[in-house]
Amino acid sequence: MSVQRRKLINHPDNLIEELIAGMVSAHPDHLFVSGDTGRAIVAKNGPRHGKVGIVVGGGSGHEPAFAGYVGHGLADAAPLGNIFASPSPSQIMDAGFAADGGAGVLFLYGNYTGDVMNFGMAAEGMAKEGITARSFVVTDDIASAPLDNIEERRGIAGDFFVFKVAGAAADLGLDMEAVEAAAKRANDATRTMGVALGPCTMPQTGQANFELPPGEMEIGMGIHGEPGIERGPAETADAVTDRLLAPILEELDLGAQDRVAVLVNGLGSTSLLELYILHNRVAQIMAERSVDIHASWVGEYCTSLDMEGASITIMKLDGDLQSWLDHPCDTPALRVGAAAAPAAHPAREMQSRSKQRGRTTVALDDLKSDGPITPGVFHTMMEASAQAIYRERDRLSALDGAIGDGDHGLTMEIGWKAVMARLNAPDRPATISAMCEDMADAFLEAVGASAGPLYGSAFQTAGAAVADRLNLDAASYVAWVQGLSDGIVARGGAQPGDKTMVDAWGPAAAAAKAKLRESSAVADCAVAAAQAASAGAVETKQMLSNRGRSKKLGERSRGHIDPGAESAAVMLQAWAQVLADLEKS
Repeated sequence: MSVQRRKLINHPDNLIEELIAGMVSAHPDHLFVSGDTGRAIVAKNGPRHGKVGIVVGGGSGHEPAFAGYVGHGLADAAPLGNIFASPSPSQIMDAGFAADGGAGVLFLYGNYTGDVMNFGMAAEGMAKEGITARSFVVTDDIASAPLDNIEERRGIAGDFFVFKVAGAAADLGLDMEAVEAAAKRANDATRTMGVALGPCTMPQTGQANFELPPGEMEIGMGIHGEPGIERGPAETADAVTDRLLAPILEELDLGAQDRVAVLVNGLGSTSLLELYILHNRVAQIMAERSVDIHASWVGEYCTSLDMEGASITIMKLDGDLQSWLDHPCDTPALRVGAAAAPAAHPAREMQSRSKQRGRTTVALDDLKSDGPITPGVFHTMMEASAQAIYRERDRLSALDGAIGDGDHGLTMEIGWKAVMARLNAPDRPATISAMCEDMADAFLEAVGASAGPLYGSAFQTAGAAVADRLNLDAASYVAWVQGLSDGIVARGGAQPGDKTMVDAWGPAAAAAKAKLRESSAVADCAVAAAQAASAGAVETKQMLSNRGRSKKLGERSRGHIDPGAESAAVMLQAWAQVLADLEKS
């Protein structure tokens, strides 16, 4: 039985807002908050006219990354997502608008599915406002993919060096192409390997997000708790350092007269005593190879909440990389040299972007009203699925902890709380299609991560599929479920057999269609969809993951049910139960 660990927090729903308020109040000379979302932290002396804007970001829980690197000479802004979850597109856009000085904005972030989708959508949104935004993904984690698939690697502590170089290049006045090229040179020259000795604890639940028996270690652990490439007995500091450095030395081909920068990074609960012992061994090995250590950083620079463990990052330097690394910067988490800050550049004033898209108004009398699923029944169905997700939150997170970052249940809970806040508002929409539009916005804005864009697209597509209906009959309910599946596939690109939520939604839609040919009862179609989704989720247990964070696990992803498929089954079961009860009444 897992032991619940207490955290110094207030209400779990207020974690990120209070984190941001705490950072800004602790560093008032460096930081302020900009934008409607309240999630974009901006440098007081960073953005300026004519400079490429640098925006770094990702989920919270990695402090001091990412907002700790906002300041003159480094990042101009950082949007903060939920714990271990990407920021949403509007949160990223708030940071992008604040960082824009007319020379374009470069987004830099780790290579994770949710970040890629959300930052990509933000770039599209900024383009509509006439601002060029490009993305650069960091891929320094050796453990997450082989060298011939280097573009699939995760970005972990190596973010530190890539962000520093890009920020310096931008501060020196280089144009977008040159800043992006500098980031690429830094990324190509940077490699990281990490080790975990114990799990991290999700502050919302007090529960560990994965299990690692005492006396064992996980080599190659990701910064969200994703399993690594090897698990075995814990070893001495020197033996662990040798393990972590071996692939780094090989890939960077380090030898006599080479110069490097070293980062020995704590993951949240590792003492400086231990980190310095690790660095001591790094220095010995570099000396044996006649490799010069130009600069070292030892401490917590990219954490994983309170995970026990550490990572070692090496950047192989050339003249330019060394110069960019030495370039002055002044941020809450990193100061290099004496950064002479220019006059503050005020954030670009943008029109307030409503968190709800404009609803399409329709005359209710023009909509088809046959069918038992009225807008009121639909609301009851959504409430039932929300309650089911709340009940299953910890189980879904535990499923995710086995192959991912352990937050899927929490993420879905956040999304459904946002949905119900919209649907329970005094001005809630009168049609199912309009409800779906609000639900799409709620998921996209509240969740970020990969679930935000996926369910945002799902509800938007499903709502459009029934836009001519006031009530849903069996055929339109089936079309609505098909729309959910189609929207998820269109946004994420996963296919059946990839071990994702598609392996539940696809069978659900197919089964509902098949049942419709036999029965015109909406409850029958809903039950068929729910049963097929549950069976599809179970089948993911033996699948090899081809998408998302669990793809990095290879064969180790087998034997575990995909949490996204399971949460889909939970929702479909809740809807089916409401409709079955309605039929009986």
